[in-house]
Amino acid sequence: MNAVLAPEGIDSQITATEAATLCGVALCTITKWAREGKLSPSGADERGRKLYRLIDVAKAEYSTRKKARR
Repeated sequence: MNAVLAPEGIDSQITATEAATLCGVALCTITKWAREGKLSPSGADERGRKLYRLIDVAKAEYSTRKKARR
């Protein structure tokens, strides 16, 4: 597993691929969270890829995992 460096802390912006790696889920899970409104892009990188705030990714993951434990 590759490390995701976050120099700006929880306000760091990461790609969907990095978010998936960080959460231990498939890339399609991150795009599903975005489609369902659980996660919103906060910008785009120089290649046009959507960027997500690290704190938003963590909140979406927590919310999803909490629901799964009903």
